[in-house]
Amino acid sequence: MRRARVRPAGVRDRFLASDPGLLRLLSALSTVCAVLLTLGALAAVDASVPILVTGALTAMVSTVAVTERRPRDQALTLAAGVPVALVVVVVGSALTPYRVLADVVFVAVIFTALYIRRLGPRATTLGVFAFQLFFVTQFVGTRLAQLPHLVPAVLVAFTASALVRFALLRSPPERTLMRLHQAFRLRLALMLDALIEVVDGGPGTPRAERAADDLRRQAARLHAGALMIQSRLETGTPDRGVAATIQRRVAEAETAAERLAVLVLRLVWPAADIDTLTRHPTPVHRTGSRLDVRVAVWLPALASKLRALRAAVRPDPRRPGRTDSTESWADGAKARDRLLGHLDDEPLSDAPPAVQDALRSAGDFACALSDLRLAVDAQAPAPRETPEAARSAKGQGPQGSGPAEDVAPEREGRHVRPTTRTALQVATGSALAVVGGELLSPQRWYWAVFTCWVVFISTSSTGDVLVRGYRRLVGTVTGVVAGLALAALIGGHPWPAFALAVLSVFGMYYTATVSYTLMSFFVTTMIGMLYALLHALTPGVLVVRIEETALGIACGLAAALLVLPAPTRERTDRLLREVLERLRAVLARSLARLCGEPDGDLLGSARALDAALDGLRLAVQPLITPLSPLRSRRRTALAVLGLLETAALHTRSLAGTAELMPAGIRIGTEHCLVDMAVRIDRNLAALIGQTAGGDATPLERGPGTTARPALGEEGARAEDVRTTRRVLRHLERVDRSVQGLARTLGVRVRDDP
Repeated sequence: MRRARVRPAGVRDRFLASDPGLLRLLSALSTVCAVLLTLGALAAVDASVPILVTGALTAMVSTVAVTERRPRDQALTLAAGVPVALVVVVVGSALTPYRVLADVVFVAVIFTALYIRRLGPRATTLGVFAFQLFFVTQFVGTRLAQLPHLVPAVLVAFTASALVRFALLRSPPERTLMRLHQAFRLRLALMLDALIEVVDGGPGTPRAERAADDLRRQAARLHAGALMIQSRLETGTPDRGVAATIQRRVAEAETAAERLAVLVLRLVWPAADIDTLTRHPTPVHRTGSRLDVRVAVWLPALASKLRALRAAVRPDPRRPGRTDSTESWADGAKARDRLLGHLDDEPLSDAPPAVQDALRSAGDFACALSDLRLAVDAQAPAPRETPEAARSAKGQGPQGSGPAEDVAPEREGRHVRPTTRTALQVATGSALAVVGGELLSPQRWYWAVFTCWVVFISTSSTGDVLVRGYRRLVGTVTGVVAGLALAALIGGHPWPAFALAVLSVFGMYYTATVSYTLMSFFVTTMIGMLYALLHALTPGVLVVRIEETALGIACGLAAALLVLPAPTRERTDRLLREVLERLRAVLARSLARLCGEPDGDLLGSARALDAALDGLRLAVQPLITPLSPLRSRRRTALAVLGLLETAALHTRSLAGTAELMPAGIRIGTEHCLVDMAVRIDRNLAALIGQTAGGDATPLERGPGTTARPALGEEGARAEDVRTTRRVLRHLERVDRSVQGLARTLGVRVRDDP
């Protein structure tokens, strides 16, 4: 069999895949450009150093704080931010000589900025403007006499930010969405590259082990890319019907890719019980897995099919604005048609069952890829008509009326809103940081307050604050070392110091969403270069920076523990219940759809399940971090995540089967299928009740592996049998995961009588 020639992803492809939509690159470039434009304009009129610093910091804030997706909303927020910034600069400059009064007003500004976040993104941005500009006035030490220079500097900064955002580096939502689609395709290609490496390496080889680890990373990135596309559809695709179709096709492609990867891993490591791409806490020893001789014979054929899939996924490198050219479309259509042939039984009559499952899954993936291609690129030429293409067309699900509604907002606490709790905590921590910072260093007290503010951003529990504070301290310490080393290298020359400061600004915002430690490192490096420019950089100054940072973290943690504390366990328990409720809803709707009774929006329910699971994954980060001293809770959290990932994978696959099931397919109504569905629903209900503190009702245990059904009606079609068996396989995996979750959480599971 001739091996397909596929070029692996190059450096450019990997870069584009690592930054979907180039969002991080554009954010960093926009900030740097706005700062340079502001400094250039102010330097042209011989502005003093305090005015230059005020203008540069204002340009940074006005560029990164605006988070709306639509250009019109961004423009309105920037316009509303100008008077807010000017008022804050005037008040801050007036209070600078009065230290105690300025501190009191600063704490009030902090509380207000966080409290108004409940009003939406625009209010959140205006609050950030107020905090940052008041901080700048205290950092620079501005006075009322400087207002004739400060006001123009603020206006120039906002103008530069608007010029960069709407002219120099303008990125319309449609273009951003197209880049996200391209990154999604590239991540699919990287996932297939890793899967091909697994098959080529074979079980028990270091090459396959490394490829399997890479496969898990690529699958996680693929999921993140799918969520990013979904979040941008409303602004990037005006037509709600088209947006709904794209959202459905992206979800189908992700589910198909994940299912294919799991089946191939099971094929290569038959002794490992692999249910999901998430690594379980208990290591699986795969090196001793013995491969069946019949399976080994089919591995080259499977690798060939995966290469054909890889060729179909490959974006066209010659046209960056589009994902495919006519030639690549034709090649992809041929590869798809070959793979769709494996949806029938005839070509697979001699293959082992596990190989048949993998090859059919490859056909499903080709079908999902074709549908995604049609949905995203309406200008692409239609594929030639073939029986396989007709089957793909019949498999398209209903279009729906628009994107699924966002999941329900986070539930409020029993007594106060989360925004009120955070505002009170940060205000209290900031007050402690002001007092402690003044005692530690009257000239650098603001670093402690700023640290207390930033460690609370995007946190929702005490554990989050602790982990975020630790990462900031590590980034600050390493940044101090790097700053001193770079200062020694440049030897007091201003232009190298300025260039390094600009590079640090770029690195700060390019890594902000990737690594908080790296961002803190670049922040400290930038501060070191600024002090080098002012000829005020000494080891003592940077040591004070570390001390004030540690103080701010301690004050923030103390406030989180003492003021309306939100324990990590309380939050994770609540999010666990939400995941289980979403899981139960998707299962119920999927089974209703399979039985011919449309029940709600399956895609919306699956999206809500993904969002809830992502929320739980973020919430348990303080528990599963390698530095956590609670080793038992870490193992439990990892086990819970692994079991939920498995249940969610098979639930999404079940939803995909229901969504794409062509008309005329009849699901068997044997008692085993009905009994299993009812038992899973009862078990989930019992588990939800017990996690909420209800009665300790034991879960029911099924009979184990269910016999594959033989449909009772005469002349049952192969399609009906195959679909029924697929549904049973998914239900069995969900059933096992729910029972395993119950045992992990200490809930009793009783045997059936």
